[in-house]
Amino acid sequence: MKLLLDTHIWIWDSMEPGRIKPEVSRELDNPENTRYLSAVSIWELGLLVEKKKMQLHEPFDSWIERSQASLLLEEVALTWSVAREERAMGWSHKDPADRFLVATARVFGLTLVTADEQLKNAPGIAVLANG
Repeated sequence: MKLLLDTHIWIWDSMEPGRIKPEVSRELDNPENTRYLSAVSIWELGLLVEKKKMQLHEPFDSWIERSQASLLLEEVALTWSVAREERAMGWSHKDPADRFLVATARVFGLTLVTADEQLKNAPGIAVLANG
């Protein structure tokens, strides 16, 4: 399975793994599955740190690199196709980061891993729900 981690799932898996449900954790740990992360999630993490809603205990870039290496994350590009899909899907969800994650999942055929109730019902994507 090709899994796109929602920002909070990525952060939880790195910092609070107990928040990940066992069935989701099994899929994240399954070596047959590929874990993808969007640049949108890195941008969101930066905003959380900037707004002091989250604290990293090491430099931002080091934290990202360590997380990428330990979780074996693959980069999924924020492409023109993703931007066009975000507009074409006509979803009125207010969070632009969420809209880009859904569009990314649609364009690349990824399963979105999320605990977000609104994203669990996003149009046209497969979802692995954490709860």
